[in-house]
Amino acid sequence: MQDNIVKIEGLSHRYSKDWAVQDISFDINRNGIVGLLGSNGAGKSTTMNILCGVLSQTRGRVLIDGIDMREHPEDAKKRIGFLPQNAPLYLEQTVDEYLTYCAHLRLIDKRKIKAAVDVVKERCGVAHFSNRLIGNLSGGYRQRVGIAQAIIHRPLLVVLDEPTNGLDPNQILEVRQLIREIAADRAVIFSSHILSEIQATCQDIIMIEGGKIVFKDTMDTFNNYIEPDSLVATMENPPSAGELRSIAGIKEVQFLSDKTVRLRFEPTADIAEHIVETSVLRKWRLREIALEKSSLDAIFAQLSNKTFKSAVPS
Repeated sequence: MQDNIVKIEGLSHRYSKDWAVQDISFDINRNGIVGLLGSNGAGKSTTMNILCGVLSQTRGRVLIDGIDMREHPEDAKKRIGFLPQNAPLYLEQTVDEYLTYCAHLRLIDKRKIKAAVDVVKERCGVAHFSNRLIGNLSGGYRQRVGIAQAIIHRPLLVVLDEPTNGLDPNQILEVRQLIREIAADRAVIFSSHILSEIQATCQDIIMIEGGKIVFKDTMDTFNNYIEPDSLVATMENPPSAGELRSIAGIKEVQFLSDKTVRLRFEPTADIAEHIVETSVLRKWRLREIALEKSSLDAIFAQLSNKTFKSAVPS
């Protein structure tokens, strides 16, 4: 048995003259959730499509359980379950009809299909909708059916592209919990452009920007690395926006209410201490001040200018 379920080496792909991804390498171990984070157009979908055998790379290797995706695509794909951003659902079919069809596509033994469908329906919480048309399900339950088709053949690796996109807050919490349960005995790749989704769900993180990896390590390491780039202050006698903007290092002033203001600042500026001292001198009567973590754009800007040698643990 291979130590890693996924091993990607020097992965690059070009569309016409433009490189979508360049020299991407990483390993993923056999259980847990790895977040693939990147802004729209960063190269996440290209990476996942190559990883799942939907797209053939320009160069580099993709190994699934030690099997080269390019050389033995059928064997490699048998070990993968994939839920693309737009779930491949047939809305005119019932849940049972659709999952039975997916089981046939996955070459599950005919004698075992009913049991496989029953197990996956129960696990994904859709058993009570067995005879319901998929088109009549809510967005959250449609997503559950999409996840069910991705795991019906008990793959070693499950790849989920934006699985919580478009769901309401309660549905998001439910799908997150389902993904955690699935990851207990297999590897899950969770792709998103929303940082909070990755932080809430994943143990490890791989960040892609401009087709290149800019960070790969544990989520704890990532959270400790993020530098504050703004603060929120509440004052009884707040100054004008112009007066605040005159403070060295302040880039942007945004009043959230009459007495509460968000200040964005240069990462190197020691703004919090300066605001406290100035408030005392000018009698702004500061009541509360709190640093905020960087915006996603700011994080990408920080990481893109640094080189990281850390790797997702294998």
